[in-house]
Amino acid sequence: MIESNFLEDLYNRIRKGGAIEDNVKIIFNEYNCNHIYQHSVRVAQMAENLAIKFKVDKNAAYIAGLLHDIGGIVPNNERIHVGQLLNVNLLPEEREFPMIIHQKISKVIAEEIFFIKDQKILEAIECHTTLRANPSLLDHVVFVADKIEWDQNGIPPYIDDLHTSLSISIENASFSYVDFLMRRKERLKVIHPWLSESYIYLKER
Repeated sequence: MIESNFLEDLYNRIRKGGAIEDNVKIIFNEYNCNHIYQHSVRVAQMAENLAIKFKVDKNAAYIAGLLHDIGGIVPNNERIHVGQLLNVNLLPEEREFPMIIHQKISKVIAEEIFFIKDQKILEAIECHTTLRANPSLLDHVVFVADKIEWDQNGIPPYIDDLHTSLSISIENASFSYVDFLMRRKERLKVIHPWLSESYIYLKER
């Protein structure tokens, strides 16, 4: 069971003044999550590339990509507990399907351990799984980068449509993936409110 000193323990594991890349690697290694680390590095690089293409701050995109899944160090069966420890506002859908909580835990770790104060970076981290209504360009970039650099085996079933949409705009790419989910919503464990809101928002545009 993760204890109440979770953030203090994390802070004690990193190298003070060390590069963010090194400290991200340390944390993932300490929690035996190398597979998430490798995914996060790929997402950071993809986010940087997309940021350059769509004229978004590439450094912000890289940092958000690198930290987007840092909350994944918390096992699914402890995410409600840790979310409560961190005073995260947990929605009923997140309590029902705790996997989604990692995006909010990631935001807290980014802010409290890595001292990220840029709200746009924190918001992009916080909604990288579900997106949200009225997303920023940085939200789109991190969201799409995460979907391109799939964290599962095989080829993503939505990837061709996503790339086609990406040739139009980053917003179209986001909608392509959200629409893919919503057309298969009966297969989803839950429908997160932010996902529903992003679908309505993007569909209207």
